[in-house]
Amino acid sequence: MKKVNSQFDLKLKNLPQLPGVYLFKNDRGKIIYVGKAKNLRNRVRTYFQSPHRHDHKTARMVPQVVDLDLMVTDSEVEALILEANLVHEYKPRYNVALKDDKHFPYIKITNEPFPRVLIVRRIEKDDATYFGPYTSAKGMRRTVAFLTRLFNIRTCNLIIPAPEGKTHQVCLDYHIKRCAGPCVGLQLREDYAQQVEAVAMVLSGKSKELIDRLTEKMKAASSAIDYEEAAKARDQIEAIKSVMIKQKVDAGDIVDRDIISLAREEKDAVAVVMQIREGVLIGRQDFQITSDTDDPNEEVLETFITQYYNHQPNLPDELYLPYELPEKKLVEQWLKEVRGSRVKVYTPRIGEKVRLVDLAAKNARLLLDEILIQKKKMSERTSKMVTNLKDELGLARSPRRMVCFDISNTGETDAVGSCVFFENAKPKKSEYRHFKIKGVKGQDDYKMMREVIGRYFFRIKEDIAKTTEEAGGKVSAVPPDLVVVDGGKGQLSAARAELEYLGFANQPIIGLAKRLEEVFLPGQSAAMTISKSAPGLILLKHIRDEAHRFAITYGRKVRSKRTIKSKLDDIPGIGPSRCELLLKEFGSVANLKKQTVDDLMQVKGISRALAEKILAALARSS
Repeated sequence: MKKVNSQFDLKLKNLPQLPGVYLFKNDRGKIIYVGKAKNLRNRVRTYFQSPHRHDHKTARMVPQVVDLDLMVTDSEVEALILEANLVHEYKPRYNVALKDDKHFPYIKITNEPFPRVLIVRRIEKDDATYFGPYTSAKGMRRTVAFLTRLFNIRTCNLIIPAPEGKTHQVCLDYHIKRCAGPCVGLQLREDYAQQVEAVAMVLSGKSKELIDRLTEKMKAASSAIDYEEAAKARDQIEAIKSVMIKQKVDAGDIVDRDIISLAREEKDAVAVVMQIREGVLIGRQDFQITSDTDDPNEEVLETFITQYYNHQPNLPDELYLPYELPEKKLVEQWLKEVRGSRVKVYTPRIGEKVRLVDLAAKNARLLLDEILIQKKKMSERTSKMVTNLKDELGLARSPRRMVCFDISNTGETDAVGSCVFFENAKPKKSEYRHFKIKGVKGQDDYKMMREVIGRYFFRIKEDIAKTTEEAGGKVSAVPPDLVVVDGGKGQLSAARAELEYLGFANQPIIGLAKRLEEVFLPGQSAAMTISKSAPGLILLKHIRDEAHRFAITYGRKVRSKRTIKSKLDDIPGIGPSRCELLLKEFGSVANLKKQTVDDLMQVKGISRALAEKILAALARSS
């Protein structure tokens, strides 16, 4: 069997004998493979038994697997559908690669006198009608092309009716009978509205009702000896029926549903939201919740729902829950206001709906069990790490509160510093800090380290003075138990000099050099070497790597902000506010160049003409 870490080994020993999907991860936490199974325990274990029987791809993949996630389903068919959607979302290295989409796309029917059918990435409050999200962009584009051709929906961007003083001319679509020419008044608004309504009915799952309408229309046209119109209705009926047959593979009526369930044990709880869109299970969202043991399940669930849907742009038609909400009517009223139409909230007792809620409960329980196992192991490991580090460094007390500083300095400008905070060997991101280097010119890492340390501890010094005064002489603000600087003797000396200057001469501090993972202590010229397998060194490397990651990420953000502004400053119509919006949305010039005109138009204040101008200017600059 493959040699694995203890946490992964625990997961393998506790695999459920249920159908579902498994996601293999590498040492960076990246999903490298998604697979389905009729029995998760039997299937997953085969990867780590009899390696000589693996094919070439599996033999290359298995040594990279260090962790896995599971999603149980009710049947192997549902596992197959879920696997396809997760492969589309995560693009794993050892699955078939698909196009990487930033967001799942939606189909939008615009709110215009003569509406258009568009593909968009974001939902806006513009009174348009949205359908989705769709996990297959390729299939969704085929759907849009099929419906616009079938019902003669215009594909142009013209404003209809034409603004005063302007006229339109029919395009090629009119001549090849793919548009009836509403731009020049050759089609009534009422007739066009019927075509748009037909598109909406197909997208919302009312195909059978639409077929009945078209059948009546075909018979009426035939009775009136309008055989051309009858033939058109007949062709539309046949096309819709062929699509309905294909959709049956997805198994389910076309209704957007969210299935929510909870799993709790003492103060730990997990909420699972299973998202069913267009009748297909497209994914699962998991949320860890901390609650008092005395809080009723119904209240915990209701609190979660109000927090979760407060930030969801697209609410489902139906919501299935395991418990009756204490304020059900109030919640329904709130959901209706958010969505603009009723969201039916069910607490099923019998039938198919109970099966769906039970399925969500299985996923929640599985995830909670995994969290509790990891929590127990981490607690034991954390205590060992902190105690070992205290002994290795000869500290007076255990370093339960640690900070680590790093400098990201890749050029003459945009130098930044980072500070990450660990409590009981775990990251506490609310205490993370980043710094723009202000007082150092050129590339002087020592001075930059001294500046960052000085700014951080000057704030601590102020907090100590303030809290001491407020507490009547009792100090309530304290410095960390240990300071780690990313670097060798030079960085350590600079940091220590600043600490002494600020009155923190007794602050425990060390330097950790990357080259040989050497530890430098104040006042000692030679480096101290700690065993690579020692828990204390593992903790030091973790906090050092986290500080480096945080510094690099912030440095990239600063450089991207400066770069995108310099690239866009010369484009007429792009001011500071629009620069900020573009940067916030796309992150960098490289990402901005990859977008389409329609993508840019989703940003507030960016018109089609301006979007085209931006992309053209970026193309010229490259």
